[in-house]
Amino acid sequence: MLSITREQVRVPADVPADARDAYIDNYLKATRGTGRLMLFACDQKIEHLNDDFYGEGIAPEDAEPEHLFRIGSRGVCGVLAGQRGLIARYAADYPDINYLVKMNSKTHLVKTSAKDPAKHQDDPYSPQLYDIQTVLDLRDNGVNVVGVGYTIYLGSEYESSMMQEAGQLIADAHSLGLIVVLWIYPRGRAVPDEKDAHLIAGAAGTAVCLGADFVKVNPPKGDETASSADKLKEAVAAAGRTGLVCAGGSTVDARTFLTQLWEQIHIGGARGNATGRNIHQRPLDEAVRLTKAISAITLGDWSVDDALAVFEGAKDFTL
Repeated sequence: MLSITREQVRVPADVPADARDAYIDNYLKATRGTGRLMLFACDQKIEHLNDDFYGEGIAPEDAEPEHLFRIGSRGVCGVLAGQRGLIARYAADYPDINYLVKMNSKTHLVKTSAKDPAKHQDDPYSPQLYDIQTVLDLRDNGVNVVGVGYTIYLGSEYESSMMQEAGQLIADAHSLGLIVVLWIYPRGRAVPDEKDAHLIAGAAGTAVCLGADFVKVNPPKGDETASSADKLKEAVAAAGRTGLVCAGGSTVDARTFLTQLWEQIHIGGARGNATGRNIHQRPLDEAVRLTKAISAITLGDWSVDDALAVFEGAKDFTL
């Protein structure tokens, strides 16, 4: 089992002395005392509307938002990431979950892909929806908020606005002892290949320059010269002291997903995972077992076979 002490937590220099203990507390909560992040991404109800929550191949219970919180409560996660309103509606009934408030979001209705210029409507822009005070209000009302998150679409013509908002948000959050996770995705007319390893490394480097504690990126695509995990090494190096985690993507079978995760950590050098659809599109019991299997690798440093045994119910993983 991985474990770090309070003294091993690297506190950024922009965290004031009177907020250092709070920052360390929140970092250890988010990483479950391991230094690695298991992020349960529950922000897609705006990002993908209802496409990820209702339809063929999706468990019927995923149609209701409370499914996310039932999973977060019964499973093993570092943080549950969602918008402020979503968390506010359910957190009182699920007080033991560590929450990360997603500060900006946009839908997928306005088409932003450069792959088909004929369908391109506008470059992506995801403005901040509320200020840091609303997060403090949640925390003061007893919600276990440990951090905030923000998405930047690098390469969008609106990237400067998003970077400015993110930079100020990180400064404000650190001043209060909160951790920050940036989602950074290269996207827009200027980006011909969103999965290019060199460009993803640039996104990771942007995150450390803005001061993020963790950055969530899409895993680069592999080719005949190197696997996705091998190509991830460039981004991990570029991120420096900002922990890099990979997005989970669409739902795949458990062995494939767990193998990819293990390779991202042990070959690529990632510091955890950020998984949404692969978890919440499953029935409750299966989803809970998958959070434990993911955490067995991310937080427990277990093998793929042992983690798969957790998913199949032959073993259990707890903290």
